[in-house]
Amino acid sequence: MATTKRTRFSRRIPDHVTDELVVVLKKPKTYEFNQLFELVYENLKAKNAVSGGEEMLRLRAYEKLQNLVTRGLVEKSAKTYRGLERIEEASSAFAAKVQAK
Repeated sequence: MATTKRTRFSRRIPDHVTDELVVVLKKPKTYEFNQLFELVYENLKAKNAVSGGEEMLRLRAYEKLQNLVTRGLVEKSAKTYRGLERIEEASSAFAAKVQAK
């Protein structure tokens, strides 16, 4: 019996922080990180999806934003960020749609 080794961790639950980053970055506007974080934080508070405190959420949001930059879904110029055309690919809904095919 052959077993396959998974080399990547995959979350089974929706990633609310990345989803909110996608929602905000879909707009054709550039944001500094603090501006972007405030919008994401307010959206998450409205959905009652904030956990771990504001500073921990800030760190998670920054890490996820840098991941989006690395994947080529967000453009970083100096200290501003702008979502590119393919930003939707980072959302949980897109991942679920691709997995369903």
